[in-house]
Amino acid sequence: MIKFIYFILILLNASTSFSQSTYIYCGNLIDGISKNIITEVTIVIEENKITDIRKGYTVPSDSTKIVDLKNRTVMPGLIDAHVHLSGETNRNRYFEGFILNPEDFAFRSVGYAERTLFAGFTTVRDLGGTTTLALRNAINAGYLKGPRIIAAGKSIATTGGHADPTNGMNRELIGDPEAKEGVINGVDEAIKAVRQRYKEGSDLIKITATGGVLSNAKDGYGAHFTEEEIKAVVTTAKDYGYKVAAHAHGAEGMKRAIRAGVTSIEHGTFMDDEVIALMKQHGTYFVPTITAGKSVADSAMIPGYYPPVVTKKALETGPKIQATFAKAYKAGVKIAFGTDAGVFMHGKNFKEFEYMTEAGMPAMSAIQSATIAGADLLGLSDRIGSIEKGKLADIIAVEGNPLRDIRAMKEVRFVMKEGIIYKQ
Repeated sequence: MIKFIYFILILLNASTSFSQSTYIYCGNLIDGISKNIITEVTIVIEENKITDIRKGYTVPSDSTKIVDLKNRTVMPGLIDAHVHLSGETNRNRYFEGFILNPEDFAFRSVGYAERTLFAGFTTVRDLGGTTTLALRNAINAGYLKGPRIIAAGKSIATTGGHADPTNGMNRELIGDPEAKEGVINGVDEAIKAVRQRYKEGSDLIKITATGGVLSNAKDGYGAHFTEEEIKAVVTTAKDYGYKVAAHAHGAEGMKRAIRAGVTSIEHGTFMDDEVIALMKQHGTYFVPTITAGKSVADSAMIPGYYPPVVTKKALETGPKIQATFAKAYKAGVKIAFGTDAGVFMHGKNFKEFEYMTEAGMPAMSAIQSATIAGADLLGLSDRIGSIEKGKLADIIAVEGNPLRDIRAMKEVRFVMKEGIIYKQ
């Protein structure tokens, strides 16, 4: 027994002694903090963390691995604060729930996750999906390639609300879903729904504070929760260390959610001046999802792609989000990058950068919305979001200079997550 323990100690000591360092040579560096590009930098990585950042190209020892990105622009791994990895838009979406099983959706999500990682997004916040908790666990365990997932699990709605899973069904199927299924009416059920998400292993809470565009229901804008119900959700969420994201298109639903203490407003289509003032007062983040708005409007032009009630909402709502974003940004609302990927094809998240800059946001600010601001929204600023000593080695590189042409964000050539290279 003593010999066995001694042998294990030798192995542990050897693995520690011969742990290989990685040096990344960066021609251009966007570190997530500075407003300017830094040139000719070496990033030193030990295991899964950044241990040093040095000016110039450091000559390493023999045991050091070199990654030469002198002809690339290097930056922190990107963060998309609004995705849905359990699915992807298609014209059969409204029938699939009747013919597919959870494992069918789970196997599809494997490809969606890998596409997202290879597009440079090393962290995502998944705001509603039946299989995403298992996907998160599989990625964390090393079984699959994908981004770090902060998962909400089942979204919480009111009866008939945007995340009521029985919307549009006939009387035999519609039933009366309750807190376990993410449907609540009243303060007590709101508390129970949050606790159910905790039991299931969610990382945060998402509510649908107003109607939505793609739900098979008439109302896309009205306020669906009372303020007391949202306060019950937020208070209970805080007990479990959870932040709360609020899907909202209509102004009244946003006002109730902000006053009740949610962390972020998603979409925000019909945001008015009072909403903007409340967001600034409370420090509420805005996650605009411009790409989703444009995508659903485009899909609604295809005959039969959506049910008629959805087509009408998509044409009314989708084209307005970019202008709302421009207004909120100019007013000084805190912005975090989010796309609603799944509403459009996964892996095309980069389009949001183009739409943000079209609306007046400088390229560097757009990139920081997907790095340091995203990390702040998620409560992970001590681990990700910038290239600094002590942070996880989530690092990507793109072709060209995105400050000169934001379309460079499409050309991701290198992806590292926690010190492991997934794309080079």
